[in-house]
Amino acid sequence: MSSSIVMSVQLSSLWLHNSSAVTPSLFLPGGGGGGGRSSPSALSATPNLSSHSPTIQIVGAKGHDGYGNVNVNSNNVFDGFQGDKDYWSDLDNDLYYWTKALRPVQWFPGHIAKAEKELKEQLRLMDVVIEVRDGRIPMSTTHPQMDLWLGNRRRILVLNREDMISTADRNSWAAYFAKQGTKVVFSNGQLGMGTMKLGRLAKELAADVNIKRRAKGLLPRPVRAGIVGYPNVGKSSLINRLLKRRMCPAAPRPGVTRELRWVRFGKDLELLDSPGILPMRISDQSAAIKLAICDDIGERSYDVTDVAAILVQMLTKLPAVGGDALRKRYKIDVDSQCGKTFVEKLALQVFNGNVPQAAFRVLADFRKGKFGWTALERPPR
Repeated sequence: MSSSIVMSVQLSSLWLHNSSAVTPSLFLPGGGGGGGRSSPSALSATPNLSSHSPTIQIVGAKGHDGYGNVNVNSNNVFDGFQGDKDYWSDLDNDLYYWTKALRPVQWFPGHIAKAEKELKEQLRLMDVVIEVRDGRIPMSTTHPQMDLWLGNRRRILVLNREDMISTADRNSWAAYFAKQGTKVVFSNGQLGMGTMKLGRLAKELAADVNIKRRAKGLLPRPVRAGIVGYPNVGKSSLINRLLKRRMCPAAPRPGVTRELRWVRFGKDLELLDSPGILPMRISDQSAAIKLAICDDIGERSYDVTDVAAILVQMLTKLPAVGGDALRKRYKIDVDSQCGKTFVEKLALQVFNGNVPQAAFRVLADFRKGKFGWTALERPPR
């Protein structure tokens, strides 16, 4: 799909009208209402990647989003903020207040500190850096120090799990990163979509390395590409798909890769697989909750019931999901925006009152796409 083709998406009418009048009192400090929400979203301060090239590479395009809540109209430009109300900005503001009353989500196992130190040392050997993010939460899965570490090195951004987001989400992020001048590849590490294109792009970006070596009378060498990113975003799976064999340990949980490892891809590309790197302290708790929802942070770092309750509140407010999807899935009415009440009802109805088990079910259903594939973030203004 050409980068010049930008689709327009109209959100469906599936929405809880006047939802701003209903306040999820469980997660608001002081039990107060949501009026006067003038605080900016915590996500707006997240740094953006930059690149020398303004081109955009898009891999694995989908013709539709797989569920009937989005209509595509190529005659208009989609910027992610159409309609009478800025749903995504409101959701960011709500999430900021919901998380203020919760125990902070923090996770920094010992191997991460060691891996971060070693990764910084290996950066000088890299010709190009491939940063992998979770396509459902691209802004929440970038390290706040990433720009500082990488400096002016050539970079490729990979939004993995593109099969878990809608066409509208995908087009919105493609347009956003095109404006940022960032080379981006959409991929599905499990099925291998986008991986071969990624390998070719990495070699193209670093082609001048061997041109300079030949000018100095040196023999050419393989291009060195480092793959970096948060835990469980699919770094090792991408490498295994590129190599077409299981060279790096990979599993659907954070913390599997614990050591840096160079692997050879053909004669002209070497890849560095690295453990997931997180900040020692996550100051943006809106992002931290999304990491927990998407299983990109260790389970011991969060209260599963709190996270599932916030997920319910988020899904209720998303036009592409809404309360109908929850009612259809669980046969339980969503009579308010209090997610914890919904989880408790599910526990009583299905799990003999076991609330954590009900919470795990809600999270697992979202991760498996039972409510339809949707992102939890859209580009900032």
